[in-house]
Amino acid sequence: MQANVFLPLKVSFIMIPIERPPNGYVSGGDATKMEEGEFFAIETFGTTGRGYTVDGLECSHYMKVFNGPHVPLRLPTAKKLLSHVNRTYGTLGFCRRWLEREDGGSYVVNKNKGKQTRYLGALKNLCDAGIISPLPPLCDEKGSYVAQYEHTILLRPTCKEVLSRGVDF
Repeated sequence: MQANVFLPLKVSFIMIPIERPPNGYVSGGDATKMEEGEFFAIETFGTTGRGYTVDGLECSHYMKVFNGPHVPLRLPTAKKLLSHVNRTYGTLGFCRRWLEREDGGSYVVNKNKGKQTRYLGALKNLCDAGIISPLPPLCDEKGSYVAQYEHTILLRPTCKEVLSRGVDF
């Protein structure tokens, strides 16, 4: 299970184990505490396979690291792509196909002048520098399906409010 914490211009991840190891104790992991007034997107992943998901296949989704390192970039294409990502997405996730659209992923920000071309080397350079984080798809055993379920919650003083509750929940 994973939780996303939503703060202004920041999305961070907290991994929460959903099963105990054989010794009964969960060691390591994230010690972040959930605080009153914070919003969380609780994500669970169901699978028709073994129940253990791993990163797999070709990566198509990325996210800028919120407090990523300030690394001097030598490639002009990497500088251009980072400027586009900062302007268009900030620290929100994005996928490569959005970069290839005429508006570069946001008509409001770029009109029809945001299309990124020949950007794969620049994207790899930004990932290698730790500025952009790749978010590969989750896979289980061959032939199985993995689905993501998500609910957004708000921690209130006396309760936890599910904000994404609908007719299907």
